Amino acid sequence: MPIPPLVEPVAALTDDEVARTARHARLAGFGETAQRRLAGAHVAIIGAGGLGSPTVLALAAAGVGTLTVIDDDEVEASNLQRQVMHRFADVGRPKVDSARRVAQDLAPHTVVHTVRARLTRDNATELLAAAHVVVDGTDTFDTRAAVADACERLGVPLVWGVVQEFHAQATVFWSAPPAGYPAVRLSDLYPPESVGDVPSCEQVGVLGPLCLQVGGVLATEAVKLVTGIGEPLLGRVIVIDALRGRTDEVPLLPARAPSPVPAGDDPVPQLDLDAAIAAQASGATLLDVREPYETATGVLPGVVEVPLARVLADPAIAGEGPIVVVCKVGVRAERAARALRIAGIEASVLAGGMDAWASAPRERSHA
Repeated sequence: MPIPPLVEPVAALTDDEVARTARHARLAGFGETAQRRLAGAHVAIIGAGGLGSPTVLALAAAGVGTLTVIDDDEVEASNLQRQVMHRFADVGRPKVDSARRVAQDLAPHTVVHTVRARLTRDNATELLAAAHVVVDGTDTFDTRAAVADACERLGVPLVWGVVQEFHAQATVFWSAPPAGYPAVRLSDLYPPESVGDVPSCEQVGVLGPLCLQVGGVLATEAVKLVTGIGEPLLGRVIVIDALRGRTDEVPLLPARAPSPVPAGDDPVPQLDLDAAIAAQASGATLLDVREPYETATGVLPGVVEVPLARVLADPAIAGEGPIVVVCKVGVRAERAARALRIAGIEASVLAGGMDAWASAPRERSHA
């Protein structure tokens, strides 16, 4: 379903901007009016790194009129494998300086505001207040939460992506979307109690080309929101597995809305560790739905590892059942188990998740 455009078109484009963006004008349903909307748009990009770099490049090239790029970091040599708007000569210099240079080289009519500061809960609302759309390319959940909270207060759509190792996700959060679209927030995808300690790219690595792929997705979502073309990723998450060359789509419902549980379905059974191990011994599958960076730190013996998004996209991937679902503390396991039960697969949850296993006596935990 198309959305209303966020931005009114400017009166006219300059002749050189018309020539520079001529291929947009040829797009069916886009044309000169949408291009003038882009010229009137203000997009804020948080982070000038692996995701921010291709997003800045793509939005400047697309003809967005104003970009605000927020980052407090300096370029390091190790950044150059994936942060494509920086050059060797930029090592030791502020990342926002690269953003200004490359954006203006690509699109002289784009106004680039740079803020060399770390976005926090204290300054987020002020820094983002003027933007029509915000793109989050940061790499810590503390910053992501601060960005998401500010966007929720402002009612501004938040285009969001994350890349780790060979895996990525992208979606759009919006607390005040047009009628017919769900109001989804970061906490609907990642409840605060489910996040835990997320490793950095320095610890687990990241595939450089995947950053470009996801940055392109984020820029496309921003363009769609500004111009009102196409269907944004509201209520949907795309999940990319670069090694398998696979992209899945997962529905995302507001946590405040009731889950679509079939009538008469009982609450998901909660098993303690002993009961879960006994179920496994009797033929049940232990299904760990944590992300790969989490399972790399340790799993229960004999588990099958399938991240939550894959289970939600295709419950049958888990097998015929019975299944005992495992996550860090139980929140994601509950979602997976409900999806399995809706699909007719017998499922229960390891109560307390891996945190319960970690705190169990070693002779009981089978470690």
